[in-house]
Amino acid sequence: MRVVQESDNLFRLTRFGMINCFLVREADGFTLVDTGLRGSAGAILRTATELGAGIRRIVLTHAHIDHIGSVDALVAALPAIELAIGRRESRLLAKDLSLDAGEKGKTLYGFTGAKSRPGTLLVEGDRVGSLQAVASPGHTPGHVAYLDVRDNALIAGDAFTTQTGMVVAGVFKPLFPFPALFSWNAVLSAVSAAKLQKLNPSILAVGHGPSILSPAREMDLALEEAFRQHLEARRKPG
Repeated sequence: MRVVQESDNLFRLTRFGMINCFLVREADGFTLVDTGLRGSAGAILRTATELGAGIRRIVLTHAHIDHIGSVDALVAALPAIELAIGRRESRLLAKDLSLDAGEKGKTLYGFTGAKSRPGTLLVEGDRVGSLQAVASPGHTPGHVAYLDVRDNALIAGDAFTTQTGMVVAGVFKPLFPFPALFSWNAVLSAVSAAKLQKLNPSILAVGHGPSILSPAREMDLALEEAFRQHLEARRKPG
């Protein structure tokens, strides 16, 4: 597992060159954002130890398999840990794929579920340590990004990817089609990406690809492409 320090408080952990999770340093230890694929728990725990602190809480951006794959193993290893996820996304973590009235998108897939049940269900504006929840649905119905209120670093989950250049969820690129293939509602994804862009993050950290410092220009260009492919998103409120 490759480890990159992105800022004083943010560390990116990358497996297989493309699947990221993050350790966020707090006064009492680390918050882990996402857990990678199954089999990542040992490397995550070792990394936290090497960085000099324990993991006190886990927050999840969404419930796709590559973000929650090691959550059960980590909860088993750390039985006192706090587990948090967006309220809407918690149903997907429990493998409940039902939709609410008014929700519409592609068939949901990539949700294997987990045995662990979150003790904290988040909505817009809630705080977990220094991280503020920012509702950003579209890639999944209850996707949540996290803004570090100390330095405005944004952990955006899969609302954006940077694996082959910055791309908004739901946008099709022939060289990296996954943001389009695995996103539930491309129009809503574009609306949420525009909302995140307005936060003017100092760092954009994503689930797949390198983090971007001062990402305003790259986010603008990615949004232009998203709006070009999904014109309806321009007419929806952010």
